[in-house]
Amino acid sequence: MRWRTEFFPDSILTAEMTTNTTTSVPPSLPLRPISRPRMEVVASRSVAFFGLLFGAQTFPVMLGQVGQLQPAWFWGYNITIFGGLLLSVVASLSRRFVRIVNIWIAAAYLVAIASWPLAVVDPSAIATGRPWLWFLCTVATAAAAIALSTWAATAYLVLAPSIYGIVRLTPSGGGASADLAALDAVYAMLLGGAVLMIITLLRGAAATVDAAQSAALARYSDAVRHHATEVERVQVDSIVHDSVLTTLISAARAYSPEAMVLSAKMASNAIGHLREAAAVSPDDESMVAVDQVAGGIAAAAGTLSAPFATRVVDVGAGTIPVQVAEALYSASIQAMVNSLQHAGSADGVERWLRITGSGAEGLEIEIGDDGVGFDSSDVPAERLGLRVSIMERVANAGGRVYVASRPGEGTVISIVWPDPDSEEDDD
Repeated sequence: MRWRTEFFPDSILTAEMTTNTTTSVPPSLPLRPISRPRMEVVASRSVAFFGLLFGAQTFPVMLGQVGQLQPAWFWGYNITIFGGLLLSVVASLSRRFVRIVNIWIAAAYLVAIASWPLAVVDPSAIATGRPWLWFLCTVATAAAAIALSTWAATAYLVLAPSIYGIVRLTPSGGGASADLAALDAVYAMLLGGAVLMIITLLRGAAATVDAAQSAALARYSDAVRHHATEVERVQVDSIVHDSVLTTLISAARAYSPEAMVLSAKMASNAIGHLREAAAVSPDDESMVAVDQVAGGIAAAAGTLSAPFATRVVDVGAGTIPVQVAEALYSASIQAMVNSLQHAGSADGVERWLRITGSGAEGLEIEIGDDGVGFDSSDVPAERLGLRVSIMERVANAGGRVYVASRPGEGTVISIVWPDPDSEEDDD
């Protein structure tokens, strides 16, 4: 985005009126405390590490039942189940193949518990205790909760302990009574159900957070679009008032060849304004030095038909966005033009322009006169000069305009950027 060349005299444009174009880097979003992907990572890692811990606690019981199982089955159970637990830790840390590994654990446990009567050395002998696989039932149901949908995990929660309860009734499972076998099965269901409930609740909470953030982002996008539309509307209104209407009035009063040539030039400039308004994006992040903006406004005041007593005091060396600079410049010129048009005759009115710094990257611009003044309540709504070309233009750029005027006492327009009220809110 470039400054419009007709706004500044050539001497100002050649005085290093350059801008830095920076690449827009969107700010990183804060990490959400809960989200579906993060919850899945936490749940999978928790299940993997606790599964490995429960598996380690099973070793004493497993070693006590070594002689009860055939060697091939014994090592098959250990490799498939405990190997799956080790792989689940690796998968959860690397975030790869988590679902596949947990499906493997859940399926391996079902096969193991169902084939237990085939694995024992003497199926007719009454075992002295519970099969050691019972201690891994909760681990298997937790793996199913990670890998499967809620309904499938619930079915697994009922199926795995039920199979164990049936095996518990057989001699190889300890030949337990029906009530004891049912008690063991229900106990395993309760432990697995607690794990499944926690994971399901966390998933629901994470889904709610994701939906709320998506809705908030959608509302924010709508607000951004509405703001951009409003900025464009004010820009077009300002151009219509500043350039198009002035051109039409000049054309209507152009009776001499010189006036006609001037009107044609003004019309060409107005068309250029409209083309720039269509081509320029509100998201342009070019920067302009504050002192250059102040110098441009002061130089433009010197080209007007009536003199303005100009002072530039304590303007910093910072930079401001080019759109802000353009808004401040255009609003200041419009305020000075309004003074020339409405304050009274050029000879009998004292006019002044004062530009001071407002921090390292701010400006305060005061345009005043001791002319006829006005009552702001008497200004018709269709008059765009003060409301649109000055106040709304500066407000959309993040500034504030203060108007002090009374009939017979002159007018003072103060343009302040940034808006001091917004700075206080930020603090």
